[in-house]
Amino acid sequence: MVRQELQKLAVYAFFLAILLIPMLGFRSASFEPDRALKIWGVFVGILILNFIVKAVRGGRAAVEAHKEPWTERTRERISRIPRLYTIGGLALLAAVYPLMANNYMIDVGITCLIYVSLGLGLNIVVGLCGLLDLGYIAFYAVGAYTYSLLNLTFGVSFWAALPMGVVLGMVCGCIIGYPTLKMRGDYLAIVTLGFGEIVRLVLNNWDSLTAGPNGLFGMKRPTLYYPSFADGGFSWVAYYLKSLPALYYLILIIVVLTIVGVRRLDNSRIGRAWIAIREDETAAELSGVPTTWNKLLAYALGAAFASVAGAFFAAKLSYTNPNFFLFMESCIVLCIVVLGGVGSIPGIVVAGFVLIAVPEIFRGLENYRMLAFGAIMTIMMVVKPEGLIPASRRKRELHATDPHPHEESDGRDR
Repeated sequence: MVRQELQKLAVYAFFLAILLIPMLGFRSASFEPDRALKIWGVFVGILILNFIVKAVRGGRAAVEAHKEPWTERTRERISRIPRLYTIGGLALLAAVYPLMANNYMIDVGITCLIYVSLGLGLNIVVGLCGLLDLGYIAFYAVGAYTYSLLNLTFGVSFWAALPMGVVLGMVCGCIIGYPTLKMRGDYLAIVTLGFGEIVRLVLNNWDSLTAGPNGLFGMKRPTLYYPSFADGGFSWVAYYLKSLPALYYLILIIVVLTIVGVRRLDNSRIGRAWIAIREDETAAELSGVPTTWNKLLAYALGAAFASVAGAFFAAKLSYTNPNFFLFMESCIVLCIVVLGGVGSIPGIVVAGFVLIAVPEIFRGLENYRMLAFGAIMTIMMVVKPEGLIPASRRKRELHATDPHPHEESDGRDR
């Protein structure tokens, strides 16, 4: 056991040196070995510390044996807390957050909620139906540009443009979904990736409509109307949601409605059909599940949620640009789904805040943020492949050797 751990330590240190010295040791054609070696030493020190911990505890088996009782006790204590209290506490925290934070923190919270909404929409396509979509950010762009064009060209308000953007997003979802009905795996990923790039390039090159790389600006913020009885008369007063706290509460309401909608879909007959398609599409079709209709519906509903988030994004900034909708954004949303737990709504909410807020905390280390991002994702997928808060069904799939791998689910959490 000790010899194997030492061999792993040597191999990991060697590969870390190969990765870090070229990445961090060269800057402006000048070699800086000291800086690279320091960072390499930190990683090697972490590996050595990990080796010492394993040696002291008697190896992996002893670590797991020590960890399991604590994990079970913690899970049992959390399960005793009524779900209503947990949800109420989180809702109260989300409601008072703008009162305790500055504008920068509120803006970060708005960005986190936008990505949570995107993650929940992609969860329908990837988590429930099992369709790998690498062009999901295209539907986000459709919602943003639909509101921008309608508002700038025809003066349509945010609330009137929102359903139009949802319908157009669903149409685009069906357009991408129909050619991929017979595709699976890598082929499906390539087609969806191509669709996302096509949308971005069209927006970038159609100067007469989208202003090309210059983007569109000047869209009005969402407006609320309330009655006024000033001067003895009745009238409607317009209130523009310009402040960050007002926009925060609006996107919070959108996310809550998205969670409710995705949850209801997950527990419905349609959700069970999606699960059947994800597990075995051939068996589902032979069992009478209309796979064609359900896959198109998954694409359409996922696109609808992304369009809502895109419209809010354009209204918040009063500006939109094709460079906001790069392939990397689709990767981040997919990482939120995978990191949080495929098919798990609470996991996606937590992962959205982790992947968006944590890099902001370490913004001072911006040169190494992507390195840390990749390392965290790699470690997470090795140590806890089912995600931060896994769905019960998915957890049983990834831990088939556990004592009760075939325990029946209550149907409420997948």
